[in-house]
Amino acid sequence: MKVAFATLGCRVNVYESEAMTEKFIKEGYETATFDEAADVYVINTCTVTNMGDKKSRQMISRARRKNPGAIIAVVGCYSQIASEEISKIEGVDVILGTKNKGDIVYYVNRARVEKKQFVEVNDVLKNKKFEELKIEEYQDKTRAFLKIQDGCNQFCSYCLIPFARGAVCSKNPDLILDEVRQLAANGFKEIILSGIHIASYGVDLDNDWSLVKVLEEINKIEGIERIRIGSIDPTFFTEGVIEKIVSLKKLCPHFHLSLQSGSNATLKRMNRHYNAEEYKDVVNNLRKYIKDVSITTDVIVGFPGESEKEFDETYRFLQDIKLSKIHVFKYSPRSGTKAAKMILQVDGKIKEQRSEKLINLNLDLEKEFMEKFKGKSMNVLFEEEMKNKENHYIGYTPNYIKVTVESAEKLDGKIIEVKLLEVEKENMIGIVEK
Repeated sequence: MKVAFATLGCRVNVYESEAMTEKFIKEGYETATFDEAADVYVINTCTVTNMGDKKSRQMISRARRKNPGAIIAVVGCYSQIASEEISKIEGVDVILGTKNKGDIVYYVNRARVEKKQFVEVNDVLKNKKFEELKIEEYQDKTRAFLKIQDGCNQFCSYCLIPFARGAVCSKNPDLILDEVRQLAANGFKEIILSGIHIASYGVDLDNDWSLVKVLEEINKIEGIERIRIGSIDPTFFTEGVIEKIVSLKKLCPHFHLSLQSGSNATLKRMNRHYNAEEYKDVVNNLRKYIKDVSITTDVIVGFPGESEKEFDETYRFLQDIKLSKIHVFKYSPRSGTKAAKMILQVDGKIKEQRSEKLINLNLDLEKEFMEKFKGKSMNVLFEEEMKNKENHYIGYTPNYIKVTVESAEKLDGKIIEVKLLEVEKENMIGIVEK
């Protein structure tokens, strides 16, 4: 029996898909790519945007065309929000929300034997417990995503995620550290801590554990050489927090701080819990304390009521603070959110124009950031050989510059000093230091 996964959305979904894959393997399944014929197709869905919903439906159709007799399981955020809608799609056999993913094999096997559809979607807003989905044998042996937190209490006006994921739930810290030690013993050099709102880690625990304390404890574990944090709320980085983490030598100087808008009026309508000036202070403090720090972000264009003046404020703000990468998203109305009911929805063509303008700005800023490192030598963790270029390897610096080098020696899984020579599109070309 073969199982194939399609994973949409965030790093949490990536982690959960790998955990579910492992459960199938332990039950005797072989893995296949989603474009191959398989007996089971699992679509781990995303519902951040309408496009995420659309892609999820497309993957269901693709699986059905590939093998009409296969069991199709649809799980994750879109399933949580729209289980009734999905249950009416032809060929879907199993629907799980954002919980119970650990039981995926059980429900797939029951659907095959009993030849009926199973829908198991609970009310996540009542959930208060972190669901353990431990990975014991990672497929990728270079760096490991480790989910330590789930849920979100922020309720931004455009976002469905609190309704899809529920309230903040934190993984037991002892289990986190045990898992990291196991990863170190298995040869992993880099850990990426991920969560839905990772800055909230610990708020639901009856002790003094916080994200900072988790970082401090992982930093002590031998074998792990790099620690990264996934996307994080900028309010996490108080000056006190920055002063603590600056001493953590393994923590990579790369932070993804979601901005969403550089206009205070827009941020207020979004129900973000900071203003542009506070965001800028965080950026300046990170740069003050942490050498070569890379700060990346997300920005939404065309949010309801975003005037030309508000967009210009965002554009000028981004010009001013010069982040190393901007991920640009066009606002997508999500039924059930406050923003979807707001007046002054922005025309699609205007969204497209604003998106293009920020994408072009990003290309300039990204190149400007990388240019600073020309001629410098940096440690690079190599992940894989390039698929279209023999003896060329891809890796990342601690501050997440993508680097390619030519080498007759196999480099994947190694941390090697590389001299950065020149910028080529979205990466830098380097040469291994002898």
